[in-house]
Amino acid sequence: MAIMETIVEIPVEHERNIFGSFDANIRKIEKTLNVTMIARDGTLKLVGDAGNVKKAEDILMQFLELSKRGNSITEQNVNYALALAMDNDKTDMVAMDSDVICRTIQGKPIKPKTAGQQKYIDLIRQKMIVFGVGPAGTGKTYLAMAMAIDAFKKDEVNKIILTRPAIEAGENLGFLPGDLQSKVDPYLRPLYDALYQIMGAESYLKNVEKGLIEVAPLAYMRGRTLDNSFIILDEAQNTTPAQMKMFLTRIGFGSKVIVTGDLTQKDLPRGVKSGLEHAVEVLSKVEDIGFAYMTNRDVVRHPLVQKIVSAYDEYEKRQERQKQVSAAKKNQGNFEHHKKNRIQEKKG
Repeated sequence: MAIMETIVEIPVEHERNIFGSFDANIRKIEKTLNVTMIARDGTLKLVGDAGNVKKAEDILMQFLELSKRGNSITEQNVNYALALAMDNDKTDMVAMDSDVICRTIQGKPIKPKTAGQQKYIDLIRQKMIVFGVGPAGTGKTYLAMAMAIDAFKKDEVNKIILTRPAIEAGENLGFLPGDLQSKVDPYLRPLYDALYQIMGAESYLKNVEKGLIEVAPLAYMRGRTLDNSFIILDEAQNTTPAQMKMFLTRIGFGSKVIVTGDLTQKDLPRGVKSGLEHAVEVLSKVEDIGFAYMTNRDVVRHPLVQKIVSAYDEYEKRQERQKQVSAAKKNQGNFEHHKKNRIQEKKG
């Protein structure tokens, strides 16, 4: 193992952002890559295996550029950069930072933060219909919403339509108080929240009154033809194949459609196949339809969410392996039983 030593210059004004609170960021890099970092007078000495030192240096240089651009270096940034480094993935975080979709009402830029999100955004720009499939926290709905609002502001579409299946997740919709709109509003709340944050409540309400923005349950889409619209179907894992077919055949000229969902969080009755899962199988080879598959690496919420998603993935894989082992043992037992019966029949 070749030991290498190098010096990285970190301007004082960027030290706190890059190093993290109580140097948490560089301590994490040290531990993960097994390198030693010594900070002194605006410089950072890196000592360790040559390959790992080079990886640490690349990460720090990207963080410095991101910091110069006004970004806060978060724990998610550190985790993602280290995951890329460990896989020898050359994804350029700085290049992604240049792709600003739009800004929130407070002026905060919305942009992809992972390679999975970047691919998702690129597909939305290129394809008429895009399926965004992945776990919670990967930005599927939020980024689609940002793209919709951007297209609306640029007059690329005349209308934004946001829809969700109003399916019950362990609670009975009929027992909720109020009229029909009051009953379905809780299911559409995440869509409202994203609209308010990106567009602002005043602008949203004004466009709703004009009929230019529509937020409605999936059932309201039946019998319509949707031209020159940006349409987002959220929580698509809770559609049936018939509902998905109904929705996809509503699309008219000049429209763009984004379908998002997480196949691990289905609330459908037992034995009912998800319309999202069925659509992925049926439409995978249809031109002008794109599929973006995101993983727990693309989770951009609190780092604990990423750990939760990973823990569930590992648990489900173990359960599936146990089922396969049990099925194999059962088949072997049946084989031995039949074999024993045949031997006894021959003796008889």
